[in-house]
Amino acid sequence: MLRNMAKYKIIYDKEACLGCHSCVSICPHNWEENGDKVKPKKTEIGDNELKINKEAEEVCPIGAIKIKEIKK
Repeated sequence: MLRNMAKYKIIYDKEACLGCHSCVSICPHNWEENGDKVKPKKTEIGDNELKINKEAEEVCPIGAIKIKEIKK
């Protein structure tokens, strides 16, 4: 029996982003360059992607990345 994987929403504040690309360095799987800023490739992730995206959230010097669990 498959268990439901938790889902998480990435909330990214593009206006606040400094364009330092730290998140891209930590998590190139889901973060990419977008001109002088960055963007997430996916804004909804599962348990298997949470840890690395949390590291990207933590490395952001101004807190432009937030990850919230999607409540069912």
